[in-house]
Amino acid sequence: MKISVIGTGYVGLVSGVCFAQMGNKVTCVDIDAKKIENLKQGIIPIYEPGLEDMTLENYKNKTLHFSTDVSGAIKNAQIAFIAVGTPMGEDGSADLRYVLAVAKSIGEAMEDYIVVVDKSTVPVGTADKVRATIQAQLDERGVNLEFDVVSNPEFLKEGAAINDFLHPDRVVIGADSERALEIMRELYAPFMKHHDRFISMDIKSAEMTKYAANAMLATKISFMNEMSQICERVGADINKVRNGIGSDSRIGYSFIYPGCGYGGSCFPKDVQALAKTAKDFGYNPRILDAVEAVNYDQKYVMSNKVITRFGADLSGKTFAVWGLSFKPETDDMREASSITIINELTSRGANVVAYDPKAIHEAQTHYLKGNEKVSYVESKYEALKDADALVLVTEWQEFRSPDFDEMKKLLKNPVFFDGRNQFNKEKMKKYGFEYFQIGVN
Repeated sequence: MKISVIGTGYVGLVSGVCFAQMGNKVTCVDIDAKKIENLKQGIIPIYEPGLEDMTLENYKNKTLHFSTDVSGAIKNAQIAFIAVGTPMGEDGSADLRYVLAVAKSIGEAMEDYIVVVDKSTVPVGTADKVRATIQAQLDERGVNLEFDVVSNPEFLKEGAAINDFLHPDRVVIGADSERALEIMRELYAPFMKHHDRFISMDIKSAEMTKYAANAMLATKISFMNEMSQICERVGADINKVRNGIGSDSRIGYSFIYPGCGYGGSCFPKDVQALAKTAKDFGYNPRILDAVEAVNYDQKYVMSNKVITRFGADLSGKTFAVWGLSFKPETDDMREASSITIINELTSRGANVVAYDPKAIHEAQTHYLKGNEKVSYVESKYEALKDADALVLVTEWQEFRSPDFDEMKKLLKNPVFFDGRNQFNKEKMKKYGFEYFQIGVN
């Protein structure tokens, strides 16, 4: 099939590359000429395991193309995916200006029947707006062309996106046209050779499914983090509680690990956008508001522990920070807990020496840019030299089995704040560390 993917961010690039992997002719389009030129040279704008090699392979095989020509890509496509950003507005709603700008371009350029697919995470009712925008352009041109709008939300996990796309646990398609539905079924057929995971429904239900899924996962995280706060106060151990409840098949172990808050491009934005939608329709989303409030507070838990241990004035203190990205296997720092923790420490006079395997460039150029109290190093042990304490924020694999003797030699004080509860408290005491976890008194 001939496919255009408009937007080469995380969702657009992964989708385009994986469709090309199955032999489709894919054109990934972006208005950022520098980004497109870099992609042609094999320079990938994001870190995602396996993405760079697959991009280069498909580009060399000429199943994958990159372009800034939106009009040309649309004219040659049977399916056009809208995969541009939907940033959060000041009121918490999803900003659809980029989505509707693409819809306008489609209406201006299309010359034959086309299936327009909302791949961006968009609020319920967006497909209607996309359809109206395209139709308005066709009316202005004075042409009568058929098209369908489909909702196809993505459920990719950063750090495992390629595998998620190639081996999906479900593909959700919202469509009100049998013609469009069959085209989408044919497109995804190669991804379902062993199991049919194709789920069709009406468009608004598909749009809602994405938000409901992310809200449910965020709820599990905030619930567990709230339990961790109660555990600390009553003298229970959240790690043991997690094992106790996770063994219940109705609950399971996924997303019930206590930590210093969720971040990323999806959960914070989607929870707030869904809450805003609910309020717009006259419903007070009490659970969603609570999920967001708990997460906001949780991002201050580790810095509060540091303050309790070292005092409110941290002038002259240096803290090593392991992990900047919001989760392992990505360089994404959007809404990362590390930002809150580092800014809170440095605002109290502390210096921070940070290490992350992939996200240092993102921190330097965007998320912590201008914070002169933060420096960056190229190894986890280098960050520890003469630091007053270590704060572990992101659970990268290379942090799971460190040399504790080496850590003690490098740190000024053997003080360890573990924001992901990676280790056993009793064992850490035997190693000689003053060790702080979340949800453990």
